[in-house]
Amino acid sequence: RLKALNRLQVILQHLKMSKQTDSTAEVLLEKKGGAGIITLNRPKALNALNLSMIQQIYPQIKAWEKDPETFLIIIKGAGGKAFCAGGDIRAITEAGKVGDKLSQDFFRGEYRLNNAVGTCKKPYVALIDGITMGGGVGVSIHGHFRVATEKTLFAMPETAIGLFPDVGGGYFLPRLSGKIGYYLALTGCRLKGRDVLKAGVATHFVESEKLPALEKDLIALKSPSKEKIADLLNSYHMKCTVDQEKEFVLDEHMEKINSLFSANSMEEIVKKLKQDGSAFAMKQLETINKMSPTSLKLTLRQLREGASMSLQDVLRMEYRLSQACMKGHDFYEGVRAVLIDKDQSPKWKPAALEEVSDEFVDNCFKPLGDDDLKL
Repeated sequence: RLKALNRLQVILQHLKMSKQTDSTAEVLLEKKGGAGIITLNRPKALNALNLSMIQQIYPQIKAWEKDPETFLIIIKGAGGKAFCAGGDIRAITEAGKVGDKLSQDFFRGEYRLNNAVGTCKKPYVALIDGITMGGGVGVSIHGHFRVATEKTLFAMPETAIGLFPDVGGGYFLPRLSGKIGYYLALTGCRLKGRDVLKAGVATHFVESEKLPALEKDLIALKSPSKEKIADLLNSYHMKCTVDQEKEFVLDEHMEKINSLFSANSMEEIVKKLKQDGSAFAMKQLETINKMSPTSLKLTLRQLREGASMSLQDVLRMEYRLSQACMKGHDFYEGVRAVLIDKDQSPKWKPAALEEVSDEFVDNCFKPLGDDDLKL
């Protein structure tokens, strides 16, 4: 009887899978060989994650993790332009404005998914070809392998829209070498191609056109170990000569980044940038002056605290911050200025770093009691 029941479950699972592979679905979940394959399938929206995608991917990762016939998980984006450009910010904004539950459910679901990726027992390979920002970083960075290409464009641009680099940014950013993570988080600086590897965001670098072959080879591996998968990725990586000779774009600025962004407060960072006076420092100052002062202060503290926390504790902290941002002013104003009216001139409140009190920042980090994120 048990055997029959198991068989039925397998058949139902396959039916569910084949339903998922219809090309209009926002996310495709397929099993090929020993690999579970997740395809983010909203190319027109640059594969931005919405709640229904998150709610499909999470249980599937959990199911594949338990399945003895699944040896690895591959995640990729459809359409050739983006892996995933972020979370569906517009939907969250609309919901937040009217106090809809989506602004809680989305972040809760997204962070649980980030944690599922970070704790996944099966090797997890993210093919981060094209635009990879915000929420797209969250479903790739915490996995074992991240394969960048010459088309990869990485950024955590949240301070420009009154948010903070979430999806576990407080965990991975301060762990990048030197103060690169602080610099990327506060300025929203974009990294392209091989620089994504050199910054430590990607683990491997392969030509975009070689990805289908790589995927085929991954699928063909017979009950592979993490080591076998690493060997295959390394062999592709070693053969890739694109931009091999190019110096890391931040190399010449690393000394400055490490000293300027090691300050204990945003005001001090700004002061150091002004005192430095170099062209690089002035450019960073100009960028930082456009960002939400509230976001900058939340972000600096998020990274400083996250540097010594577990991923789970970081995600709990970030959930508290997300809910504080949903109650505030700057997130809605940032989304309006950048994504809706596109006038690129947000009116931040408060408008200056000095006006964002320590007390206000402290409150954003306070536990939410029963409403805290449960992982």
